[in-house]
Amino acid sequence: GPFALLALALLALAYWWLDPAPPRRVVLATGPAQSAYDEFGKRYQKALAVNGIEVVLRPSEGSSANLELLRSGQADLGLVQAGSDAESVIEDSPVESLGKLFLEPVWLFYRSPQGRKAPLTSLTQLTGLRVNVGTPGSGVPALIQRLLEVNRIDPASLQLHRLDQTPATVAFLAGELDAIVFASAPESLMVQMLLQTPGVQLMDFALSEAYARRLPFLSPVVLPRGVVDIARDWPPQDVRLVASTTSLLTRDTTHPALQQLFAMASRDLHGKGGWFHRAHAFPSAEAGEFPLSREAERTLRSGPPLLQRWLPFWLANLVERMWLALGLILAILLPLSRVVPPLYQFRIR
Repeated sequence: GPFALLALALLALAYWWLDPAPPRRVVLATGPAQSAYDEFGKRYQKALAVNGIEVVLRPSEGSSANLELLRSGQADLGLVQAGSDAESVIEDSPVESLGKLFLEPVWLFYRSPQGRKAPLTSLTQLTGLRVNVGTPGSGVPALIQRLLEVNRIDPASLQLHRLDQTPATVAFLAGELDAIVFASAPESLMVQMLLQTPGVQLMDFALSEAYARRLPFLSPVVLPRGVVDIARDWPPQDVRLVASTTSLLTRDTTHPALQQLFAMASRDLHGKGGWFHRAHAFPSAEAGEFPLSREAERTLRSGPPLLQRWLPFWLANLVERMWLALGLILAILLPLSRVVPPLYQFRIR
């Protein structure tokens, strides 16, 4: 009796100390409706529901707002674009990365202004035009500010608007704006629509390589000819763009099993090829603005743990996180098991 009670007590203590079972509910900060962040949030929600995890999607204005939600503890995870003024958050907030997920090109759509037939190839040509750069919480205004600075353009020389994606697109199509800027994955419904809207043109960043050298969080990418619509051969030529990367960030207090689940889901959701990268290029465990979580690094580099390839998630997770404690308990109980029979015999005699 005492021997069995001691074993149960040690198991209960180890379970309480290690806390192997993750919570069933987690909050993921995404972005505006119909954005790429919103679409990917729904995919993560569906992927984790298979293992009984409820992912509550928290809409926001975008990257900067997601950082604030993580910092304040109102979200457990969030999608954040590189270069979203994250330096102040790194110093005083326990935020980690679960890996880089995908590229977010800067899409600058425009209509040719009256009296100008030449296509836009430089930001200096935007002087005097009505340009929407998105809401402050989206992170796009900060990115555009950096691009204007390296071009030595005074923001006051542009008529900058800060509308949300949907009303900005409506105003742009109605002729109330001359240009509109998105920083989004090509999965964004707004980007898909504008790429195929007659009369709407996409700016070619002729200096994309130079931007990438001056701003380390940007990369030069190319929208290949015909990738939008092969039958129409659209776009009719390669378009040079600059892109930042989006990472999945989490608080370091998020349960390790949840970090592992999200990292495994990212391999399935972002591992395929896309318009700007080949298959298996993402998710990436490369160092970024935030330190990489140990759980994410192990999962991204080695894949799912061995037990999770054969056992249900909950059972595999329990064994993985309890095996060391089980070994210590056995190390304690085995010597006791040799002492108990002689003690029992002595008591009977």
